Amino acid sequence: MEMYVISVLAVLIGLVLGVFGSYLVKKIVFGRRYAAAKSAAELLLEDAEEEKRGILLEGKEEAHKFISDAESEIRSRRSEVQRVERRVSNREENAERRARNLERREKNLGLKESEADEVRQSLEEMKGAELKKLEEITDLPMSEAKGLLMRRAEEDIKHDLAIQYREIEEQAKEEANDKARSILSLAIHRLASDVVSDATITAVPLPSDDMKGRIIGREGRNIRAIEKFTGVDLIIDDTPEAVTLSCFDPIRREVARLAVSNLVADGRIHPARIEEMVVKAEKEVSESIWRSGEEAIFDVGVRGLNPDIIRLLGRLKYRYSYGENVLQHSIEVAHLSGMIASEVGANVKIAKVGGLLHDLGKALTHEIEGPHAEIGADIAAKHNVSKPVCTCIAEHHNDFMSTSEAFIVAAADAISAARPGSRKDTVENYVKRLQELEDVANAFEGVERCFAIQAGREVRIMVKPQDVDDTTASKLARDVVKKIEDTLVYPGQIKVVVIRESRSVEYAR
Repeated sequence: MEMYVISVLAVLIGLVLGVFGSYLVKKIVFGRRYAAAKSAAELLLEDAEEEKRGILLEGKEEAHKFISDAESEIRSRRSEVQRVERRVSNREENAERRARNLERREKNLGLKESEADEVRQSLEEMKGAELKKLEEITDLPMSEAKGLLMRRAEEDIKHDLAIQYREIEEQAKEEANDKARSILSLAIHRLASDVVSDATITAVPLPSDDMKGRIIGREGRNIRAIEKFTGVDLIIDDTPEAVTLSCFDPIRREVARLAVSNLVADGRIHPARIEEMVVKAEKEVSESIWRSGEEAIFDVGVRGLNPDIIRLLGRLKYRYSYGENVLQHSIEVAHLSGMIASEVGANVKIAKVGGLLHDLGKALTHEIEGPHAEIGADIAAKHNVSKPVCTCIAEHHNDFMSTSEAFIVAAADAISAARPGSRKDTVENYVKRLQELEDVANAFEGVERCFAIQAGREVRIMVKPQDVDDTTASKLARDVVKKIEDTLVYPGQIKVVVIRESRSVEYAR
């Protein structure tokens, strides 16, 4: 029992000592931590105090700087306000000074106006008196004298203008003739084209006159079928071993020629066979048109044209104008335009394409109404041809051209159309045109005689020397040219030459 009590006491004493020991340990640890925390807090307080002092110093410095800046700005604004006030006061003084000057000027002007009115009135009185004296001296009223003076002045001005115009014209001719002559002669001599002609009828040869009856057919059914499928008139007359095809459209006429020739060679002529041959001929002509268009652009050296444009160009192979093949003429104009453009420094490509396509509208003049130049320009524009080329096409028959390339194409067109053999005309029309030229020239005063020479491309006018002087002769030539341009229709150009000569004749006896 005693041992048990002793062990219990020992345990209790151990527990008490453990608790007390742990308390002492915790107190020691907490004391150290408290001291460390206190020292850290004191350090934080010192740092905060120092930071506070720094912030206060910075705030004071910024406030001082702000106050000094504001004071300097206020001083500058005050000085600026003072300058503005001085300027305003100066302007007010200047305005007052100007107002006083204006008042003085108004007074002076009023005085001068009154003086001018008095002088004007005295001048009017003097003018009236002088006019009365002039009327008494000349025995002419004022209106007639004024008209006489105006007429004399007009005559003098016309005379001076004619002299000046003649001098300028001669100077311009001297400067331009050599250059133009060399360029045109170079272009013309570098190109030579065959001259061909055609008409609106085509003759188809037959092996014998018996073939005419087979072409007509029973009750005329074959000839009606040919005319129906081809759209041409088939004329069978007394011409031996030949029939005639008549049509204004050259392509339809060519289709009919091929179809009739194939029918005659085949020998089987009936409506079904006629239709078959016409379809075959249309294909052949269409292929020929395409080949002709491609050959034309290859010959000229043009690329990038729309296929529809090439096909329309090929249609010109079967079109003739004044006896000249239009496709051949277009190729010729393209070459001439390119040569002239290269000589004068213009755009060669635009000139060539414009020359090749300038008569494109003639391929459609049977189908569309209007001038072929406008038709061609519209068709070219619809098929994405460049605007400068369309301008060349539209303006090649105009009096004024907007671009140098258009002028070149018009000149090349005139050169190609004016060469010998390019135009075909009847004797009656030729004689009539010559007579009209002479009648136009003889209608002017002072003309003694007139002769149309060189196939109507030149008119020589002999004038009376006592009625027409050298200056009036130049004016007469221009007047005759203008009347020819206004009243006559002619190919190419016409040269007008006015000749004035004085002759002194004596006889030795």
